[in-house]
Amino acid sequence: MRNAPKAALLPNTAKPSSTPWLWYPPGTVKAAVKLVKQQHKRCLAKGTLVEVSTDEDGFEGAWFAATIVKAVGKDKFLVQYQSLRTDDDSGFLTEEFDTLHIRPSPPETFVVDRFNLFEEVDALYNDGWWVGVISKVLGGSKYLIYFRDTDEEMEFKHSDLRLHHDWIDGKWIMASRV
Repeated sequence: MRNAPKAALLPNTAKPSSTPWLWYPPGTVKAAVKLVKQQHKRCLAKGTLVEVSTDEDGFEGAWFAATIVKAVGKDKFLVQYQSLRTDDDSGFLTEEFDTLHIRPSPPETFVVDRFNLFEEVDALYNDGWWVGVISKVLGGSKYLIYFRDTDEEMEFKHSDLRLHHDWIDGKWIMASRV
């Protein structure tokens, strides 16, 4: 049975709140995968606010705000950063990214009055959002954030933090509050 059609359980990107996963019977998997890719590309239309990540040394794991400028290939897009500028400071930097390094901007979540110890957050540092954990709650709306990837701890103001979300299977998942 080398060429038997395959079945699959794929993420329900159309209506994830109803059923997070959908069963696709043998022979329909290719069409289902194509549909998931099309839905992701719709999130990447010209002018859409997104976040992009890079594999460049020292920037792994950070997400930077950008806008889709145009598609430049099957799975590549030209984006313009919202805060990173060109070397000559003549404008905002543009760069090509594949779809694996692009995600929609996270949803606007409710504003929290305070973050809790050990809560996972994104910290705005060097124009990007970096995942960290609240390691100490300081006075004056300040926090110490521990970054696992670099084994560093830094102080941040409340206004430079947001609740951490992960983009998984075409939807935003928020870490549970501590």
